Amino acid sequence: MMRSVLLPRLTSHILSCTRGSCLLTGRISHGVHHHSPGHTPIQQSFSGPLIPKVTPLAMYSDLSMQKYNVIYTLPHIKFLSALSRLKLLQTGITVVILPPVYILYLQGDIAFFLVGYTTGIALFAGIMLYTASHFLRRVVGMMYLDPSQTTLKVSHLTFWGRRHDIYLPVSDVMTIGDTGDSANETILKLKRYSNPQTLYFSTHFGRVVDKQGFEKVFGSLK
Repeated sequence: MMRSVLLPRLTSHILSCTRGSCLLTGRISHGVHHHSPGHTPIQQSFSGPLIPKVTPLAMYSDLSMQKYNVIYTLPHIKFLSALSRLKLLQTGITVVILPPVYILYLQGDIAFFLVGYTTGIALFAGIMLYTASHFLRRVVGMMYLDPSQTTLKVSHLTFWGRRHDIYLPVSDVMTIGDTGDSANETILKLKRYSNPQTLYFSTHFGRVVDKQGFEKVFGSLK
C-alpha cells in the first residue's frame, strides 16, 4: 500500500522537474532567488547595515594623531615637573626611614624625641606632597589648537609629575570673561561648561604663541 501511494507522487515530481518547475530548497544563491510561478519566494531580512562601532579609544587615537598648532606655552613647566617628582622622592625616603627608627627606639638605642621628630617630618612631607600635587596637577603647561579650530589640546601634569594630554571641544571651553576673570590677571582659570574641573594658566608667566588662535578659544586679551 505504501508503495502504491509513493509511486504516483514520485512520478508527478519527476515530471514537474522535467518541465523546469522544480523548486530547489535548502540552497541560497547569493542574493538571487529562482522561483516558479505560483510559488512564494523565501525572502531574507537583515536588521540593518553593519556599522562599525567607534570606541572612545579609537576617538582618542584619532584626536592624538591630528596635527596641532601651539597657542600657549609655560616655560616653567619643566621645573614644576621636577619639583613634583622631588616631593615624591622626599616623601618616599621619609617613609622608608620610619620603620628602622621605630625599631631602634624599641631596642632602646635612640630617644623618643628623635622618633617624634622623624614622624613629624614624615607627616609634614606627606601633607606638602598632597598640597603641592593638588596645585601642580592643575597647572597648564601647553595648549594646542587643531587646524579646524574646533579641538583644544591641553597638557598638564599628573600626580607623578608626568605629562597628560586632554582634548576639549572649543565650544565647551569658557572664555576668560565667562569664568569671571579679567584678561590682565596673573592667574587665569581654564573651565568647561560640561565639567566643574578647573585648570590654571598664566599669560604673565607663560607665553601666548598664537594670539589669533588663543583669542579664538578664550576671547580677547584686551
